[in-house]
Amino acid sequence: MAFKMSSPPYNVDNTPIYSMDMDDNVLGMAQSNGTILVNKNVSPLELKRNETISHEKVHIDQMKRGDLDYDDKNVTWKGKKYPRSKMNEGAKNLPWEKEAYAKQGNKLKK
Repeated sequence: MAFKMSSPPYNVDNTPIYSMDMDDNVLGMAQSNGTILVNKNVSPLELKRNETISHEKVHIDQMKRGDLDYDDKNVTWKGKKYPRSKMNEGAKNLPWEKEAYAKQGNKLKK
């Protein structure tokens, strides 16, 4: 006799997060392989306060949807290429960053 398990009453998040050497002005980075890298010199408390991981999870979602992609030279947002050499990466006015900054706090509340 078999039984059916219902959905668990909690959310499971299996996003791999790794601490790495990074430039001092970088707190975290979402990778196209679904992982998140965080600056090893920033305390976990500081990462939480800045909502770094929830912000990077928005970028992971954007990549899964096919809206965001990047390589060493360009960031592609909804089919439009933005040269990395001509942008201030992480700036709040970039379209993919606008969404991430707007949603980052909401990820923690779900």
